[in-house]
Amino acid sequence: MSNTQIDKGALFTLGYGLYVVSSHREGRLNGQIANAVMQVTSTPPKIAVAINKDNLTHEYISHSSALAITILSESAPMKLIGLFGFRSGRDVDKFAEVSFETLPSGCPFVKEHSLAYIDAQVEAAHDSGTHTIFIARVIGAQIIGQGKPMSYAYYSQTLRGKTPPTAPTYKAQAPFGNR
Repeated sequence: MSNTQIDKGALFTLGYGLYVVSSHREGRLNGQIANAVMQVTSTPPKIAVAINKDNLTHEYISHSSALAITILSESAPMKLIGLFGFRSGRDVDKFAEVSFETLPSGCPFVKEHSLAYIDAQVEAAHDSGTHTIFIARVIGAQIIGQGKPMSYAYYSQTLRGKTPPTAPTYKAQAPFGNR
């Protein structure tokens, strides 16, 4: 194997969506913005979701073995993205500020500015350093809106959104004089 350098810029060319991943624990609900979500099998349908171990949502998923994914529309305002992406469920009840429904798994999905939801039961968890990759079997899914799905590129380039340090796509900003 050759000694190849890693140009992290190459990783930023990967395509990502922008989702609310949610779960529950002891009667409490929590969710967060995530962009590391993908379908891994079609029969039975399974998804993979990467969640930072420091996030409250990670704790809830680990405890309940359940998660839901809300697929956001490009119409989602920065206020909604900020609520789930830059505020901790340890400090605020995020679902008190949005319209939501609870799915059979007990997990909530956000109704507003959403195209679809996926309800899933965790079957495996793989340690990936700072994140855990949860592999989950889809137990329910429904289209609930129309529009274009929010992509990470749309969020960062069109909406000029920022990325928190706990996201897999985070890149530190260079000091002002070094840009």
